[in-house]
Amino acid sequence: MTAARARTHQDSVVVDATPGEVYDLVSDIARTGEWSPVCTSCWWDDEAEAGHVGAWFTGRNELPDRTWETRSQVVAADHGREFAWIVGGAFVRWGFLMEPDGGSTRLTETWEFTPEGLAMFADKYGDAAASEVDERTRLAHDGIPRTLAAIKEIAERA
Repeated sequence: MTAARARTHQDSVVVDATPGEVYDLVSDIARTGEWSPVCTSCWWDDEAEAGHVGAWFTGRNELPDRTWETRSQVVAADHGREFAWIVGGAFVRWGFLMEPDGGSTRLTETWEFTPEGLAMFADKYGDAAASEVDERTRLAHDGIPRTLAAIKEIAERA
């Protein structure tokens, strides 16, 4: 499986808010549709577990040509430092890192298509797997800066 872009990507933005305030925003998965260009809504599968490592949530994704849902598991929930989840529990890791930057926060969004995800795509899509992975990679590379800009705007208006 070859592609022009790496299977990991990250980008950062400085947000005029504290790391705790930024964490509270990005870890509120019910608000994801406010900043994500693909994920239009999310909800906790079990509200009692909301926001904790091991908790599962479902996300609804929409593109012009298709709509789908995924389940993700929280793998990092360190207030003011990191919030991350893995789609399908093994396939794609998304996360937000927060670092103090003067009186602001450097917010970094990370993305990694895991080896398990690449294997699952090979099984699911066969000969079309490479183009499917390339499309997901393109969406991540294009979407991360848009997501960060939207989070910055929302956080700074609060």
